[in-house]
Amino acid sequence: MSRALVIIPTYNEIENIYHMLDTVMSVPIQADVLIVDDGSPDGTADAVREKMDEYPGRIFLEERQGKLGLGTAYIHGFKWGLARAYDYLFEMDCDFSHDPNDLPKLLKVCEGGAHVAIGSRYVTGVNVVNWPMSRVLLSYFASVYVRFVTGMPVQDATAGFKCYRRETLEAINLNKIHFVGYAFQIEMKFKVWQNGMKLVEVPVIFTDRTEGESKMSSGIIKEAIFGVIKLKIRSLFRKRN
Repeated sequence: MSRALVIIPTYNEIENIYHMLDTVMSVPIQADVLIVDDGSPDGTADAVREKMDEYPGRIFLEERQGKLGLGTAYIHGFKWGLARAYDYLFEMDCDFSHDPNDLPKLLKVCEGGAHVAIGSRYVTGVNVVNWPMSRVLLSYFASVYVRFVTGMPVQDATAGFKCYRRETLEAINLNKIHFVGYAFQIEMKFKVWQNGMKLVEVPVIFTDRTEGESKMSSGIIKEAIFGVIKLKIRSLFRKRN
């Protein structure tokens, strides 16, 4: 039987973590959860430990010291999951912008042959709830910009709700992933595409967080804008992986 792991990075998610873990545990697929917490001062890690007792052997916690970035949290989680022979590894936010009930849809697409299943906000139009128009336009045109610069045929280039087959991650040198914010999401898709692997976008509805604070910053936006150009330039001079 195949094994799946849902990786969720956290920083100050005490308002969401209890409900998120209960919801993932109720989804009709056999998946474990790894929380990668960056030293949340609000007690997020303690809440995870409570849920570990409630769901023994299903929920795991990796604690890091300080805010080290979204990208490094996922790389940490990928390496943790690969070392424990998981067959499918998910990326998902803790704030319910990604609906845990969509996990089976992404898994089914990967089981059907996709190397990466992307929970896409834009593959069938604009499926976003509770975002101001300025944020929608920023995100949408960011994906247009990424397609223009890189040529990568993905409608939602910054999407962070994904399922990977383990062999997909094994084909990428995770130690050479450079970016930590939304540019990380672009870089991972670009590496998969560069290696000739199949990315499939699955339509999902993205709902902005109602609890906790957004981690978006001007630095993250700048990294994405200039990071795309760096990705393209590197791709012209370096080996694929």
